[in-house]
Amino acid sequence: MSSESLIGKGSPETMGKEPPSMMLDIMNLGVCYGVIPALHGLSLKVPEGSIVTLIGANGAGKSTLLRTISGLIAPHAGSILLEGREIGGAPAHQIVGRGLAHVPEGRLVFPDLTVKENLRMGAYLRRDRKEIAADLEWVGEFFPRLRERISQLAGTLSGGEQQMLAIGRALMSRPRCLLLDEPSLGIAPLLVETIFSRLVDLNRERGMTMLLVEQNASLALRVSDYAYVLETGRIHLEGPSAEIKNRPEIQAAYLGH
Repeated sequence: MSSESLIGKGSPETMGKEPPSMMLDIMNLGVCYGVIPALHGLSLKVPEGSIVTLIGANGAGKSTLLRTISGLIAPHAGSILLEGREIGGAPAHQIVGRGLAHVPEGRLVFPDLTVKENLRMGAYLRRDRKEIAADLEWVGEFFPRLRERISQLAGTLSGGEQQMLAIGRALMSRPRCLLLDEPSLGIAPLLVETIFSRLVDLNRERGMTMLLVEQNASLALRVSDYAYVLETGRIHLEGPSAEIKNRPEIQAAYLGH
């Protein structure tokens, strides 16, 4: 994967003279598990066409945030705007229909369905059969391994192949915004590079907006435009990814320097 910096293309401060259009605008978000608060007045922005990353320790609330945005958890306070429209608390299928797809941690493919059947599940809201068939072909070109295993049961794929399938399934809904939760988790390094290279291609070539949660902070900061550091449910630090990567406390805590 190219190490060319993407910084500036999507960050709120450096996207040109015109204010960037916001794909996601989250304001004062609060989430609780029972009486236990998980997110506290959290605010962040994801400009259209950018890759924004969230880094933080396990239990910081990163996955909770993605699950709340995608409608799997209901917030108890605050606002979530997708292209200027409120989606906070909306059912997950409605949020998918508005152009947001979530690739969950652990991939969660349907193991007893084939690769093709899994991909078609991603298009469950669509009725345009010819376009669905065309998108199946495109996903197979985008991830050739899936095309090679199109009739294979998903449960027999490697971890990296299942991650490709989870991303491909999300793309079948034709999202404008993609949420990715730990896409490198449990995957061989060579396939991690392949997957992240394709994600960067999606962003550059198709303008796909992404909010990325990733345990590999070095990789996440390399491919993203802007970064937020989450600690115990609160934004601790934010800024262009290149600047965040060079901060001594981030290097010590997340980059092993």
